[in-house]
Amino acid sequence: MAFLRSAVRRMVSAVRSPPAPICRTSTRSYSSEPTREKGVPYEKTLKQQDQASTGPSKPLPRSADVVVIGGGSLGCQTIYHLAKMGVTNVVLLERDRLTAGTTWHTAGLLWQLRPSDVEVELLAHTRNVISKDLEEETGLHTGWIQNGGLFIASNKQRLDEYKRLMSLGKVYGIESHVLSPAETKDLYPLMNVDDLYGTLYVPKDGTMDPAGTCTTLTRAASARGATVIENCRVTGIQVRTDDLGVKRVKAVETPHGTIETPCVVNCAGVWATKLGEMAGVKVPLVAMHHAYVVTERIEGIKNMPNVRDHDASVYLRLQGDALSVGGYEHNPIFWDEVSDKFAFSLFDLDWDVFMQHIDGAINRVPVLEQTGIKSTVCGPESFTADHKPLMGEAPEVRGFFLGCGFNSAGMMLGGGCGRELAHWIIHGRPEKDMYGYDIRRFHNSLTDNQRWIRERSHESYAKNYSLVFPFDEPLASRNMRKDPFHQVSGAALLEQGCVFQERHGWERPGWFNKHGRAPVKNYDFYGAYENKKNVNYKYSELLSKEYTFDFPPHHDVIKNECLSCRHGVAVFDMSYFGKFYLTGPDAKKAADWLFTADVNKKPGSTVYTCMLNKRGGTESDLTVSRLEPGAANLPLAPESNGDAYYLAIGGAVAEHNWNHIRTVLQDQGFRCNLTDHSEDMGMISIQGPKSRELLQEVLDTDLSNEAFPFSTHKVVNAAGHKVRAMRLSFVGELGWELHIPRDSCLPVYHALMAAGAKHGIINSGYRAIDSLSIEKGYRHWHADLRPDDTPLEAGLGFTCKLKSSIPFQGRDRLEKQKEEGLRRRIVCFTIDEKIPMFGLEAIFRNGVPVGHLRRADYGFFIDKTIGYGYVRNPDGGVVSADFIKSGDFTLERMGVTYKAKAHLKTPFDPENKRVKGIYA
Repeated sequence: MAFLRSAVRRMVSAVRSPPAPICRTSTRSYSSEPTREKGVPYEKTLKQQDQASTGPSKPLPRSADVVVIGGGSLGCQTIYHLAKMGVTNVVLLERDRLTAGTTWHTAGLLWQLRPSDVEVELLAHTRNVISKDLEEETGLHTGWIQNGGLFIASNKQRLDEYKRLMSLGKVYGIESHVLSPAETKDLYPLMNVDDLYGTLYVPKDGTMDPAGTCTTLTRAASARGATVIENCRVTGIQVRTDDLGVKRVKAVETPHGTIETPCVVNCAGVWATKLGEMAGVKVPLVAMHHAYVVTERIEGIKNMPNVRDHDASVYLRLQGDALSVGGYEHNPIFWDEVSDKFAFSLFDLDWDVFMQHIDGAINRVPVLEQTGIKSTVCGPESFTADHKPLMGEAPEVRGFFLGCGFNSAGMMLGGGCGRELAHWIIHGRPEKDMYGYDIRRFHNSLTDNQRWIRERSHESYAKNYSLVFPFDEPLASRNMRKDPFHQVSGAALLEQGCVFQERHGWERPGWFNKHGRAPVKNYDFYGAYENKKNVNYKYSELLSKEYTFDFPPHHDVIKNECLSCRHGVAVFDMSYFGKFYLTGPDAKKAADWLFTADVNKKPGSTVYTCMLNKRGGTESDLTVSRLEPGAANLPLAPESNGDAYYLAIGGAVAEHNWNHIRTVLQDQGFRCNLTDHSEDMGMISIQGPKSRELLQEVLDTDLSNEAFPFSTHKVVNAAGHKVRAMRLSFVGELGWELHIPRDSCLPVYHALMAAGAKHGIINSGYRAIDSLSIEKGYRHWHADLRPDDTPLEAGLGFTCKLKSSIPFQGRDRLEKQKEEGLRRRIVCFTIDEKIPMFGLEAIFRNGVPVGHLRRADYGFFIDKTIGYGYVRNPDGGVVSADFIKSGDFTLERMGVTYKAKAHLKTPFDPENKRVKGIYA
């Protein structure tokens, strides 16, 4: 019997691989016959027994309402939930046997706590399905084992992260306990705790069985009328073009016949990119080798919890009386030549790559050093640019849905995501806020950019077990999209110490470092694949100082940016905003239907509004400006003989908005033109009490309240250049936005800075915007305003034209909600202690959890920490103003509670005097 460390060393010396190329790819052999040395640790798999069989397991129907392609975790969960929701004419096609490809060899771990409220809810549903629902429906056991989970902390910051998870878990009723090293030793006697700071123990975490789960899911689906067909590969996707020029799914082709269908769900895992190509759909994922080893029997290990030692980047999964040991390395092997013949196969394990996990595992459980290796498991997994799945309807083809790219989490996220995907297909949108998984979170220019996909996927893989800090930024694939100020003026910003953030591919100013330039360099793969690691990397060094749950070292720098705006004047580069024009014969009808507010005021008006889904959830907040009809003067004005609108949308969600609008136009049959001029214009915002005095020197128009009221716009001259000026504010001050043609950006900017010098103008970034906007009580979409929040719940009822008779999407749901009363509502909280909060902190009313903060920051003008969260009534009743006023509220941060004051209005300028130019 070979012991773990000595066995590995002998294997490495015997089969040491040659030096790796820049990005190592795999041409290594694989086997279709798992052996004792190379095989999964499950008693049962669904591997095809009759290799000679070539026909499908069932006859193909001529048509189906939905065809799910791929019989792994996601495919089986999706067909199960579709059938459970009443879609019974649904077919699942699997090219081999269920679980083939990736699911059959997955570790099957389920951890209930994640740094995301949505993921906590998704995981909870998966757990309910596999531990309770399926057994009640079928009488079959899925193989679920509730052995608990243990997160290891080797330092204070890691334990702080776990305490954040514990506080969030209390909102959802998830039991967890922070344990001392001694308590951890009592729970797990074989563990070395000498180097531990503490642990987080979650008793009801557990382990799933892939074969048992998928078998039970498909039996339950079949019992409701769904059809599961194995051994039937897909060879093509037929796409038709309708009368409006919209591409739609028509049929699925196989060697055994064609199935007519309006809806396809791509659950093909590693093979999802190839399936997407059949329909002209981009699926941005990469395939990598992902491995674990299975030990021989270990005395005393039985019934121990699963372990994640994040700092060692290793996990230990209980496997009966043995352990599976795996992790995430900094140099994973890419599988570029994805084989269609790879079903129940495994790669040879590359010990050079895997060895880094062994020492960490032995350090944590020393008995492993004297334990033999029973088998190795190295199979393909799909990974994405942000380590989140790819879901939702593809932008390129209507009816083509994605359910792939699960980054080794397909089993534990499968139940929750399968249910949301079923909602998406049936109702057009999911129930929960799935934007973080929606394919539309990525800009279309990135989803087929191989450099971006590869670099980002690598970084996300390598950092999978890293601490999740609030202000982290990627280092991979930066400078993909640059605004008009970036090249020349951006250099000027760099000279002033601009620290850029990345959003949607754009580089945008984050904050301004006082100690010189901090340019973003080309990605070095953290030194992997023989890449030379970046040295003297100021940007990376500044990021590392952000890696804290306390106030960052540059807290006072952001304070200065904020207070300069509050007391003087600041300029914000917001050029990454989406900038769309809506025109055409039905533009007015479309605007009435799309936007909650009445945007059909006289030309020259600008209106803040929302867009809703059919359930009344908020898909977007934006400004809509009505334009004068006339000849084209692009990019400042489109050609229009009638109604025309200019839409300005947060740049990080521009692709989502573009596709939402386009989908609504298609569904309603509106004859409109939607054009994107985001790249053609820059946008700067000049804000603060001195903004009017400054701008009056640069613009050739009267900026008085009477001549240029709030929420209006006009085309004016700025330093001899035509710009569209809008009197708006996202920070709660007197100010204007300037929307500037690309070639005019630099002259206008330099003129503003020259004129502003005597007023003390400074450049400010988005970290200041975050603080200023929350202080004023303005919403950030996908933070304190999401697709599962209605405008009424979010305190944005003023954006809804409910007093008019004009119909708009989601209106019926809002009217019903208004009549019945709000079951939850957004509330502002402040605390007196100088303690940073970032969101996810638990909200308690009279000692009972009633929600969590969605967003939090420090408000420098009021000198308090501010947080916004949605409060529910634990009895299920209406959340009235009296319910809020009569409660005693506390916020729990990392297990410590702080007395909080609840506000129904923002504590900063609640009468909106400052945006009107009224300063005391």
